[in-house]
Amino acid sequence: MKFEPLDFSKIKTYALAERANKVSVEDFAGVFNKGESFGAFLEKLPRFLVANDFRKVVAAIANAVKNERPVLLMMGAHPIKCGLNSIIVEMMQRGVISAVAFNGAGAIHDFETAYQGETSEDVQRGLDDGSFGMVDETPRLMNAALAAGVKRGEGAGSALGRAIADGKFPNRHLSMLHTGFERDIPVTVHVAIGTDIIHQHPTTDGAVLGEASYRDFQRFASVVAKLEGGVVLNIGSAVIMPEVFLKALTIARNLGHKVEQFTTATFDMIRHYRPTENVVRRPTHLGGQGFYIVGHHEIMIPLLFAAVTETLQP
Repeated sequence: MKFEPLDFSKIKTYALAERANKVSVEDFAGVFNKGESFGAFLEKLPRFLVANDFRKVVAAIANAVKNERPVLLMMGAHPIKCGLNSIIVEMMQRGVISAVAFNGAGAIHDFETAYQGETSEDVQRGLDDGSFGMVDETPRLMNAALAAGVKRGEGAGSALGRAIADGKFPNRHLSMLHTGFERDIPVTVHVAIGTDIIHQHPTTDGAVLGEASYRDFQRFASVVAKLEGGVVLNIGSAVIMPEVFLKALTIARNLGHKVEQFTTATFDMIRHYRPTENVVRRPTHLGGQGFYIVGHHEIMIPLLFAAVTETLQP
């Protein structure tokens, strides 16, 4: 078999001006100058790739708020450990965030923040000497609150929020659980048995954990059922909330609720399979839009809600 050289002299070309291009100088970033506004900073972001996705998420949140549609925040514990409670609580109080849902660890860090203004132990040190998760107050108080809440017919989020309020915890103003309880905003806790430090304590009652979390799952599903025209934000939950969300969404649709046109966005430090599939792609298949924005929470989430605030201002 022989391979004769191709005659490159016969290659056909066309004028550069006739070519469709994806990059134009009109979409380049503007240079930010000292003293300019935050709105000017946003306007000067380049109009490419994730910067455009970021704008679309901001616009979707602002439109949902203006049209009185839900903005559901799902999250893991890490945003709390990045110091974001003050921003999230403020967005709840302003009516930007309509509901919050997090895993058991999120509830623990929120509860400890309200209780003593500090949270997040050195896991390696505690694991090495067998003391990891073996504090007394956190599980004792949380387990008692959950047990009392179940007797009252409450879910986990309401029970813990009530305990923070009744206990007059000094940093309750920074608690999502407390804010939800005080303002009747759904804050739900979705527990996986064995994943949280309060499950190690002698006062733990598995039946209470299951009942309290199941009631919150039902409440969460009622939020998802009203998501048409709304927004779902998933911040830092790689497994629990994407899985819970997918089940709640199919329940809502199974019961006849139209949940098709809505926006989802995952913000996380790296890409994960379940948020990609169960938040961004699968739920929006019928006509919504989904985005995945990678970046550190302590930078991206303040930027996100600052941009939403700027967009909502008259």
